[in-house]
Amino acid sequence: MVGLITAIILIPLIGALAVWVVPGQIIRYSERREAESRNPVVSPIITRRDVSTSVDMTKLIALLFNIISAGCAIALWRNFDVTATGLQFVERHPWIPAIDAEYLVGVDGLSLLLVLLTSLIIPFAFFARPAPEGSRAFYATMLIMQSALYGTFTAQNFVLWFLFYEMSLIPGFLLIKMWGGENRDRAATKFFLYTFLGSVAMLLSFLGIYLVKGTFDFATLANFGKSGLLSGNLAWLAFAGIFIGLAVKVPLFPFHTWLPDAYQTAPVGVSMVLTGLLSKMGVYGFVRLLLPLFPNEIKAIGPWLLALVVCSIVFAPLAAWAQRDLKRMIAYLSINHLGYCMLGLFALAAAPAAAATIDTQAALSGVFMQIFNHGITAATLFYFVGLLEERRGLRGIDDFGGMMQRTPLLCGWMSVAMFSSLGLPGLNGFVGEFLIFKGSFAMAAAFTAIAVIGLFVTAIVFMRAMQLLFSGPLSGNCSEFPDLLRSEKFVVVPVTLLMFGVGIAPQFIFNIFNTTVVQMARLLS
Repeated sequence: MVGLITAIILIPLIGALAVWVVPGQIIRYSERREAESRNPVVSPIITRRDVSTSVDMTKLIALLFNIISAGCAIALWRNFDVTATGLQFVERHPWIPAIDAEYLVGVDGLSLLLVLLTSLIIPFAFFARPAPEGSRAFYATMLIMQSALYGTFTAQNFVLWFLFYEMSLIPGFLLIKMWGGENRDRAATKFFLYTFLGSVAMLLSFLGIYLVKGTFDFATLANFGKSGLLSGNLAWLAFAGIFIGLAVKVPLFPFHTWLPDAYQTAPVGVSMVLTGLLSKMGVYGFVRLLLPLFPNEIKAIGPWLLALVVCSIVFAPLAAWAQRDLKRMIAYLSINHLGYCMLGLFALAAAPAAAATIDTQAALSGVFMQIFNHGITAATLFYFVGLLEERRGLRGIDDFGGMMQRTPLLCGWMSVAMFSSLGLPGLNGFVGEFLIFKGSFAMAAAFTAIAVIGLFVTAIVFMRAMQLLFSGPLSGNCSEFPDLLRSEKFVVVPVTLLMFGVGIAPQFIFNIFNTTVVQMARLLS
């Protein structure tokens, strides 16, 4: 199916153009749903009554192009040979021959997994509430970011990959700057400076590699990496530049300080994309670039890298415990869960050559599964926070209480997402975390044992949040809250069923990347 990957990349860009060109007509219909009513004593709350509801055509157009790109992604999945090694659906065309830059795209199991995740998260984010104003520009910017994400996860040449990687930076900055909440200027500036400076460091490193090796091709550079891509101080400088650039994107302690402000300030839909997809660009970069290109350097400083990971896993939930803002709490917990991915990767990369194959494959499979599961679960948690904020006008953990009495469905479905994030057996979060800890305990027992503390603190944070939000006497401010509406159920139920599906029968996800895991484990061992 030649050209399918290019189509997936271009369709969101065409959608962004269509959003701008087509008139933003409004369709009105009547539905028994929430309407905002002003209370002279408390902040705005939402009550049920029959109202005339407006649907912006720009949102429908954006969703239509999302459906088309998702259909192409599913076609990619259906025609993907799960038994074949290497890249599939490869498209290779000359681009800038003078510097060996090609238009080279293709997918393996990991790339396909992230393409599918992108196709799930972006339309999910479009349904987030409260909806931002100025929808035409908002949806167009989101579609441009979607195209950049597809390109980042499929490009196989550094120049092309870096172009898409940076292409996601500007939309992210604008989405926070233009539609963010309080202190959005500061948050957007921090987001831009951290990620831009990290990108500059990574670019300089790859320019040094090109001057020595004369190629930007990922596969060729990975073959050089087996025997040492570079030597001496140049190798360490290149390693440091790429490491910093990717560590900022994940983010990894201590490069994480931009994240809480960005996630807290961004609109709910943007926070869903930031945690569900943009953070995965960093983890993907570690798997695709740093580990294959610098295996010797990672082994040399493996204990120090694992120490940074343990700090991310343990300190982040402690910081979350101290937060009163629900979005900020989930932001810190996101750092914790991405730390599990990095624990598996660094334990694998730093492990001795004699490490058992089953342990390396378990850790790598857990990382891939955690990438997918965290994207779904964290985005769902932010979606629920948006529902609470729309009803109350606030999102502080102390602004609610006794909600189970008034909104049992909302509380029940939100509890499922929290338990999924905790890694409860039977839900999707358990599968990846279990495999990561299984493999990591065998390869880096001491660091993994310390990292378990993060699991306990995360459980405490979620249990406290559930107690304050759902239990106790009904807060007066929550007495008029509506339960989940029909339109909200259409969003929440499928995502939650996916959590159960992956948790109970995860093999359909494993089948996507099993062959890739075996190949990468062999390359990294």
